[in-house]
Amino acid sequence: MSTSKFTGGCACGAVRYQMHTEPIFQNHCQCRDCQRQSGAGHGSYLTFAQREDQAVSGSATKWSVVAESGNIKHYAFCPTCGSPAYLTFAAMPDLIAVPVASLDDPGAFTPQALTYASRGHGWDLVDPVLPTFAGMPAAQDPSPSS
Repeated sequence: MSTSKFTGGCACGAVRYQMHTEPIFQNHCQCRDCQRQSGAGHGSYLTFAQREDQAVSGSATKWSVVAESGNIKHYAFCPTCGSPAYLTFAAMPDLIAVPVASLDDPGAFTPQALTYASRGHGWDLVDPVLPTFAGMPAAQDPSPSS
C-alpha cells in the first residue's frame, strides 16, 4: 500500500479513514439527500474505488436511504459528534465516498463536476466552469447535459 494522501474523519476524531489510492471522482452534488446531509445547497465528495485498499477505524453509526437514482446509499456518521464520516453504495460495494469537509486537508479536493444540478437552488452558486449534469453521469457517457 502506498502512503495515505487522503486522511480524515469526524469532528471529534472517533471515526478516522485513510485512503491509499487516488479518488476516481470528485464532485459537488445538489441532490436533496446531499443538501440535507450537508445542511447546505450541496455536498462535496471524493469517491474512491478498491475499498479493500482503504482503512476506516472507529465505530460509525449507519443509516440508509434510497437515492434519487433508485439505488441505496449508506451514510456513516460518528455516534459521538454526529459528523458525517463516509458514504457507501449498495449497488457499488467497492466504492467509498468521503465528504470534503471531513478531510484533514480539504484543499486536496479538486472538483471535476456538479451532479444533480437539476435539484440545485439559485442561491447555491457553484463554479460555472465545472461540467454540469442534471443527474449522475453514466460511466460510459461523460458528456455534460448542460
